[in-house]
Order: sequence, then structure tokens, then C-alpha cells
Amino acid sequence: MVMLCFLLDLRTLSPPLLRDLKQSLLQLANFYAISSPGGHKPISKSMSLLDRIGLCYVIRNRVSCSTEMKVAYRPSGNFSLRDFHHAVNNLPTDAFLPEVNNNITISCSDAHLETVLCDKVLYSWGSDDEDVGRKVIAISSCLLENLDSVAKKTLMDAADKCVSVDFVLLEQVSSGVVGAFSESMNNFIKNICDLENCSFRSHHPDAKVLCTLVKEWLNYLRDEAEELQGRLKFKRNILGSINQICCNLIPSFSPIIDEFEPCQVCRCHGYPLGDEHGNKMMKSSCPVTGNELGTLDLVANSLKVGNQTVLLMPSFHYYTKLQHVTSPVDFNIIERTNLGSLSEGLIVGTPFVVIPSTSNELDDTDQTDLNNQVFQGLCSVLHSLDQGLVCSSRCNTETMRETPFQCYYVLLPSNNGVMLLRRLAGSEEVIPIADVSRSFEFTDTKDIRESVKASLLEIEVRDYNPIPHERGFHQKLNVLVKESLHFGSLPTKSEELPPEPTSTEVDTSNEPGPLKQSTGILALKEEMPPLDLKSGQDKITARITEEWEQLIVNEIPNIKSPTCVSKEKLDNVVSLPLESNKPLDEKTSRILERLEVPRKLKAKVASPVITSSSAPSDACMPTKKPLIPFQPTQNPVMGTVASQPMKPNFQRLKRKK
Repeated sequence: MVMLCFLLDLRTLSPPLLRDLKQSLLQLANFYAISSPGGHKPISKSMSLLDRIGLCYVIRNRVSCSTEMKVAYRPSGNFSLRDFHHAVNNLPTDAFLPEVNNNITISCSDAHLETVLCDKVLYSWGSDDEDVGRKVIAISSCLLENLDSVAKKTLMDAADKCVSVDFVLLEQVSSGVVGAFSESMNNFIKNICDLENCSFRSHHPDAKVLCTLVKEWLNYLRDEAEELQGRLKFKRNILGSINQICCNLIPSFSPIIDEFEPCQVCRCHGYPLGDEHGNKMMKSSCPVTGNELGTLDLVANSLKVGNQTVLLMPSFHYYTKLQHVTSPVDFNIIERTNLGSLSEGLIVGTPFVVIPSTSNELDDTDQTDLNNQVFQGLCSVLHSLDQGLVCSSRCNTETMRETPFQCYYVLLPSNNGVMLLRRLAGSEEVIPIADVSRSFEFTDTKDIRESVKASLLEIEVRDYNPIPHERGFHQKLNVLVKESLHFGSLPTKSEELPPEPTSTEVDTSNEPGPLKQSTGILALKEEMPPLDLKSGQDKITARITEEWEQLIVNEIPNIKSPTCVSKEKLDNVVSLPLESNKPLDEKTSRILERLEVPRKLKAKVASPVITSSSAPSDACMPTKKPLIPFQPTQNPVMGTVASQPMKPNFQRLKRKK
């Protein structure tokens, strides 16, 4: 978190260089306008962007022929993008002096560092937040002379106040004075080498250098989190006893916004209201004071740039909301690029597999075949050249919306006839990689290189296939589901009803003593007499079947069935076989026994307690527990079987002739 103060020596900056430098300052302000705040700020502060950019310049007074320092933009409270643009665009364009630019050095007094580093200028800007540092960036095309005692004392006092000074030299030196220029540069570096708060850099002012400087200045303004630290861990020691390498992770790109949304703001503070699309609201209140705002207290024609910057627009401003893309999407081929030179850090977003078209856009089969052959030929040629195609489009494939800004893509070929479309970061989204040359100097040691190479050769090498590289999603989810099953299934709506009293929960306090110990199976035996079978073998089979059915209904389960059967339906089902007086044969009787409602339900419906007015009309039927008897059963043929379930025989019985 740093407040920047730019000090431009307009006497030494030629008009073309000043024009490019002004565009760089405008880009810096635009980037800062869409940046998000850092740290935890109060609600009233988080709706605005703190002002952290100041702009000063040095010119020569044409009347008095003396140098003067003027403040073009003074930070005051909230950052105003419009005011900063106005200040940059109105910098004097006729302040360039060729006679001064022909000199290699200028005096320290003419640079007006003491004027900037004073209580009336730099030290009076910004808030009282101790975490906010200050940096002065002095930009010129000439070097300063040897620093005198006054200049050194001023810089040392600035260091005590956590103020740093960065001298940026934009070289515009003719070939005839290269030697003298280098000597003066070395002398200046020696003069500031003992000052920890001062730095010096020399650049050739081309577009790439200026873009890099803008991104570097932006990093000063942003309140970025610390770099993510990581470790590369090896299974075997890579050098001696070292099996890991410590490193820092730095993002390579930062996405920008795709549109500017209309909004309403209050006239008192200029903060945007809650309506994001500029629709008229019945009642509005100030985001700061909370006071109700009338129609005259609102500015309806405004644009929201990012989350904290608002531009007041004239009433006739026009806004078009981004539309969803319609098929087909046009990708305009711009150039070819060598895949070996393409940085993987610039490839962002979701990839798309590209295959020949199968739509109805082509008229006949011949055109479809020709389209496929051309596509295969393009893919094959690009793969043989190890090149890709750079495309541009107005479609953002991440949001699938049309955008007023250009989006760039690269078409990557393959050896199997398909291609891959990946989005490329534009110039606004690229963050320059950190300069590691400042922290250490790399020395190519043969012993270390050979040791690392030997360790790498021990690691398995093969073409990457995602199939054997499982992330463990299914295994983890299966474990979670298995643990969740221990808590049982979720209750259904029928289970949330009041529990229905079972035969063990029936209030039998008014009944005689012997009836309190009776079960529903005893009443069932009295109501349903056994079938009249003709042969003895059939009687034995019927007895086994009856005892098996008793085992099913004798156990009263605790788990409620999710299926509910109404009492009226049960009455109809139970009464069906009783309404017929026609004698049934043996096979029909067995089929009806297996199809009808379980006998426990019959006894339950016929019970005077269950059918009382206190019972609900729709009763939830209990499910059956495992068929294991609790007491030994007697069979006249098979004898006594203790604590073992009786297995039914579903084979057809042979009749004796």
C-alpha cells in the first residue's frame, strides 16, 4: 500500500515521449479505478477508492526564466478518475527545451526534490494511516549532478518518514555522447548507493517498457496479498540431503471487467445506490447518511467503472447491455505464432475442443466432406510447423457474452485431427513477472547441474494421460455417503405423521388379564380357519406354510414403511375373498393367499381398537424384520426345530396316484 507522487521534468521530455508517457499515466489511473480495495475498511470507506496518485511537473517560467514546480493533481480523499484525466491531458505541451535536453546532467535545485519533499506537498497528502507509504517517481531524460549536502539531507530525512525516491531515466542520448553519458550515470549511482530509500533505473522508452512500468506502478498502488509460498518435494534427494526446493507463486495475469454498468448516485457524496441497472426506485437513501433522497437529490445518468468508481455522464449517454452470444461465433485469424515461444502463463480460461462442423449450415454432403478435409489439412499443417493461429473475437467464452473489448484466442493443433481453442491474456491483463535478478545472481555450477540431472533421470517419464491420475473424488464421496448411511434415511412425509399405535402399544388396561398377553396372531387363527385339504401331504404342506406366515406377522417391527394404505382400501381388499361363497380349489386358494393383504393387516383393520375414532384414517404399515423365530416350533412331521427359520418349498408337490 503506497501513495505515488509523479514528478515529471517537462523540460527534458520531448513531445512524442511526453505523449506516450501521458497515455501510460492514464492507463495507470484506469487500472487503479477498477481495482478492488484492500484490507478491512468501514462500510462508508469501502464504497469509494482512496486517492493515492499525485502528479507534479517542472517547467521553466518564460518570463522570469526560472524553473518552477507545479502540482497538477493533488490527492484529496476519494480518487477522481475524471479529475486525474483532466490534469494529465492539460499538462503543458510546449515546455520542452532542446538546449536543456542536450545537456547530460541538470542541477539538483532545478529538479525541485526539496520542494516536493516538504510538509506543504507530499507530507500533507493522504490520511494518517501509518501503513500507507509514500514514493516519489522522478521521470526525466537527464541525469542529476552530484548530490550536494542539502539534497542528501533532504533524502535522508525522507527515509526517516518512510518515503522512497525512484529516479527513472528515459534515455534519449545521441551516439556522440554515449561515453560521457555512461560516466555521468556511474557517478550518479555512486552518489545514491549509500541511500537505502533511493533507486535508479534507466530505460529505453518504447511501448513494451512503458507498459511494464505501468504494471509495476500499479502493484505499488494495489494492496495485494503476500506471494504464495510453496515447496517442491521429491521422493529422492535431488542434491546431497536436499529433497525439496522452496519457491514463491506469483500470478501471471489479472482479468479486467467487460462492461460499464449504469447506476444512480447521490448528489451529496457521489456514491452509487443499490440499483445496479439504473432503474428508477420508489425510495432511495444516501449510502453514507441514510437520509431519504428525493428526485432532485439523485444523479440518474452515471456509469459504474468497477466496484468503486463512478463517472457522471450527460443525460444523452447511451448504454447497451451485453447480449448472450449467438451461434455461430466469429473468430478472426490475426497471425501465426510459434508454439515454442508461446508462454503458458498467457493461456487462460476454459479450453474448447474444435472439430469440423456437423451443422446444417453446409448445403449438401459434398460441401460437408470438403469442409472436413480442409479442417484436417489445416490441423495437419499447423502441427507439422509446430505453430498455432492467434484469433480475435468480440465473444468472451468465459461469460458467453458479447463484449465491447477484443478477446484473443489461440488455436492449438494436434496429431489426431482435432484442435484446441484457448483464450489468451491481453495487454491489460498481463502482469510482468518479478525480476529475480535483483535478489540473487545465477551461477551455472556443473556439479549441481549433473546431480540434478541424475536425480531427474530416476523419476518415471511417460506421456501424460489423465486416466491414471485420479484426484480421489469418488473415493472421498463414497466414504462420506457410507458415513451418512449410519444415521439412517431421511424421513418421508408419511413418517412425519404421528406414530400409529401397534399391537404392543394398544391400551389394554380395560381388558381382562388373559387378553393383555394375547397377540394378533391368536385372533387371526380364530377368524381364518385352515383350508380343507384332501390329502395328508397337502395338510402337512399347508401347516408348514401357515407356520411360515406366522413367523412373518408374529414379529412386530419398529421401522415404519413409507407406503401408506388407507382404511377404506384395506376394507375393500380384505372383503374380496370373503364375499364369494363359491368353493375354491387348492391352487386358487394358494394364489389368493399370496396376493391378499398380510394377515396381520387384516387383524389390524378388524380390531375394534384400531378402527376406533382415535386412529387416523391413513395408517402407515410397518415393514417386516428378518424372518427368524424367537421360540422353537412344533411340526407333527418334521419334529422340533430350535431357533432356525423354516424354509418353504416352492416346488410343485407330486400327488400319489
